Amino acid sequence: MPEKKSKLAEIKTKPTSVSVEDFINTITNEQKRKDSFVLLEIMKKASSEEPKMWGSSIIGFGLKRYKSPTSGREVDWLKIGFPPTSPLLAPVLPF
Repeated sequence: MPEKKSKLAEIKTKPTSVSVEDFINTITNEQKRKDSFVLLEIMKKASSEEPKMWGSSIIGFGLKRYKSPTSGREVDWLKIGFPPTSPLLAPVLPF
């Protein structure tokens, strides 16, 4: 039986060239903006990666290809990240 070839899935949220610092500076809530810069430095140090904007609202670090065990589809996604404009300033720890 031939082996299934995995397909790279197309996702909407991708890395962009938008400046992470400029994006954080648009946050109007001063405490959330300060907290975002602190979390930015913590994640930068923890991941040893430079931050990138993913889509319009997620700051991500690193790149990893994930493969679905059920469908075999693959997707490139951030290793860790956070959405500074969400109500809860919580890390994104995928898969």
